[in-house]
Amino acid sequence: MNINEIKKIKLADYLQSLGYTPVKQQGRSLWYKSPLRNETDASFKVNTELNQWYDFGIGKGGNIIALAAELYHSENVAYLLERIAERTPYIRPASFSFGEQKTHNSSFQGVQVGELSSPALIDYLRGRGINIELAKRECKELRYEYEGKTYFVVGFPNISGGYELRNRYFKGCLAPKDITHIRQQGE
Repeated sequence: MNINEIKKIKLADYLQSLGYTPVKQQGRSLWYKSPLRNETDASFKVNTELNQWYDFGIGKGGNIIALAAELYHSENVAYLLERIAERTPYIRPASFSFGEQKTHNSSFQGVQVGELSSPALIDYLRGRGINIELAKRECKELRYEYEGKTYFVVGFPNISGGYELRNRYFKGCLAPKDITHIRQQGE
């Protein structure tokens, strides 16, 4: 993909491919909890008409390439274009019904859920500083097919039967998206 094709990708769709959904909509603005930092209130705005974003918490904004620069901590445009292009198979038009979420996962075919055992995934978790015993107790290993290729990810189950999905190269979700509580020592 070239730079002009990349700039035509809707920010809302790109964020959706990364697993981020808007918290609210006000006119042409979609509000998110920032993908760039942890926050409790949504202060990351996407103007759907201009296809621009602005994070009020850090005072930065711009187009999809500027967002990728913040997400991937790089100013190398060729690298950023590659990272964005990698997401294009997962980019689907984002749905903004703020009621019940759909459970349509056309990208994930032949999903198999098993015990977390892949050395590559365990190495990924270890590199993120995650306790492996806790991860094996709380997470699953999911394998799925996309366009004839098999992929595998760490799946963190939520209370609605969906999963948050992660590996070194992918961050997304298998709907329905929801929250999960981990109870530790009676809490």
